[in-house]
Amino acid sequence: MIITNHVWTGAVIGAVAPGPVSALAAGVASHFALDRTPHWGDDSIFLQVAVPDGLVGLTAMGLLARVTPAHRRARVLAGMLGACLPDADKPSNLFFGRSPFPAALDEWHVSIQREDAGRLPQELLVATVGLLAARWVLRHDRAGRRIR
Repeated sequence: MIITNHVWTGAVIGAVAPGPVSALAAGVASHFALDRTPHWGDDSIFLQVAVPDGLVGLTAMGLLARVTPAHRRARVLAGMLGACLPDADKPSNLFFGRSPFPAALDEWHVSIQREDAGRLPQELLVATVGLLAARWVLRHDRAGRRIR
């Protein structure tokens, strides 16, 4: 799953979570749930996709934090952080040569992946739906009333 999709999911979770701690925990859980769904993955071009995706995801986190109303910002940031945290092994391995997580967790994380190189269109569809969902949730309160 591209990291940007985890960002959108974390933002939606954070916007509806009762607090930052629950948003962080639900964000982490959402990461593993998304990774269990069939998604795009191609080791032969991983870095060519992962680097721009990481930059887009980081930019999205900044923009979402900026447009999120102050009373929701901590929850949204926590949700996004939790949703992205399990993939911290990728840049850590690249830059430092090791994962910050125990080997057993990394092995389990790899084992749940259901990747296929032909699923990029699906990944882009998920990204579009995630962006639209995050946009809607951040602009409406829990009753569905527009807040901005």
